[in-house]
Amino acid sequence: MSVVLVVDDDAAILRTLAINLRARGYEVETAADGRSALQVVEERVPDAIVLDLGLPDLDGLSVLQRLRAARRVPVVILSARHGTDDKVEALDEGADDYVTKPFEMEELMARVRAAVRRATPAGEPVVVSAGDVRLDVTERRATRAGAPVRLTPTEWHIVEVLARRPGHLVTQADLLHEVWGPGYSRETNYLRVFIAQLRRKLEADPSDPRIFLTDPGIGYRLVAD
Repeated sequence: MSVVLVVDDDAAILRTLAINLRARGYEVETAADGRSALQVVEERVPDAIVLDLGLPDLDGLSVLQRLRAARRVPVVILSARHGTDDKVEALDEGADDYVTKPFEMEELMARVRAAVRRATPAGEPVVVSAGDVRLDVTERRATRAGAPVRLTPTEWHIVEVLARRPGHLVTQADLLHEVWGPGYSRETNYLRVFIAQLRRKLEADPSDPRIFLTDPGIGYRLVAD
């Protein structure tokens, strides 16, 4: 049974999400502040985390940073902050998804399902080399010129989908479906953000990419040696 940790200082939201997640077969842990959430993760790593940004002790971004320093668990941000800058900052810090309050329960549940699915990628071993970049998708190890590069779980999932068809075009719709699940075929801004992050981390010149190529308006391809 997959375990989901819900972190929010609103008792009503904690209770509602716990009821809905348990009704869908998840085991649920809850925390009302950041320090309690980090303690839960130390004792038992969940399969996914739903994290509010407006916590009473540690800011949600601080919690996210601490999680990312040691854990790969997917994190879905649930926040009343609607600004683009807030979303981009959270994604840059390693969040896998961002849902704003008020939210539709079915949409949030779909995003949690996608996050849990990303936690355990399956399939045959895949290793891709492109110039001085080596991507071991199976072991989730990335290096550039021999130095380790840390990728977020969502970045790894995008790499995994592209690496299974090196050199071939993967459409935006297919990539969104594989990484975020059904119903996300129009969220192309997600792809722009995460592909840009991958280029910053792995390309010699992110403005002139040679590994992660864009077919404008159509999709992306990973070019390997």
